[in-house]
Amino acid sequence: MAAPATPEEIHEVNVRYHDLAAQHYDSKWGIDYGELGQGQVTAKIAKALGGELGHYERGLEIGAGTGYFGLNLVLAGAIDNLAAADISPGMLDVLSKTADALGIDAETACTEASSLPFEDGSFDIVFGHAVLHHLPHLEESFTEFMRVLRPGGVIAFCGEPSHYGDRLAEYPKRAAYKASPAWRALLRARPADRSSSEVAEEDLLENVVDVHAFTPATLGQSARAAGLADVKVRGEELAASLFGWVNRSLEGSARPEDVPMLWRKYAYHGYLALQRLDRTVLEPRLPAAVFYNLLISARKPA
Repeated sequence: MAAPATPEEIHEVNVRYHDLAAQHYDSKWGIDYGELGQGQVTAKIAKALGGELGHYERGLEIGAGTGYFGLNLVLAGAIDNLAAADISPGMLDVLSKTADALGIDAETACTEASSLPFEDGSFDIVFGHAVLHHLPHLEESFTEFMRVLRPGGVIAFCGEPSHYGDRLAEYPKRAAYKASPAWRALLRARPADRSSSEVAEEDLLENVVDVHAFTPATLGQSARAAGLADVKVRGEELAASLFGWVNRSLEGSARPEDVPMLWRKYAYHGYLALQRLDRTVLEPRLPAAVFYNLLISARKPA
């Protein structure tokens, strides 16, 4: 059995993977900065916070990537001033260019979440999307979130893989892998070109960049241990995530230019429809542990 990766190795792998992914990240995940993107992001943060989004003078996004959450929150008027932290210079470079194009003045910091270069009590909200599971120093990171928050400030993190949901997602991925040759033949799509060394490296690194998959209890404990109060962990997406992983796996097996627009529209609108099913029927009734994603919110005592 291989020895567990050290925090330094985890850092290096995450930087390299996200630098490689930065140039095509927005197109790969269909990131949008219009009404649609703003609606998706504000709904997720509001859900994490228990239904009310609120307005924040200064916000810090952890693991900001190319800026999907932070920039959309500024565009939606939820945050006035944005600071974006990430360990990937490549991701922050894309974020800065997008911010300039959108007319947003965003401060960036290339830093670990466990050692933030900001003064105590600097932010009204600390937030992120699909980032906590990458952090090797999770407890120290929550302590930093607590430190840089103003009294009464909040944290809100979305899209964190749950322990059981992550395992559940393996089934649609495997099914899609087996079905992909027939799917490509039906759509007359060529297999994806994996011949370049950078593409091959990115595929390899994608399998090792995730450090955690959380249960609601373990995720909540990390926040409470840092001194945060009113900790709430919720589940998000079950039907939509299973549907999405099938389609993403099928599409990933083909050359992007060969995937028909009709298929893309079916996958996109099907995902939105199942998101509504999750939100209105499944999420209010099922325990958080069974969902693919977990959301966490907490507050710094005043």
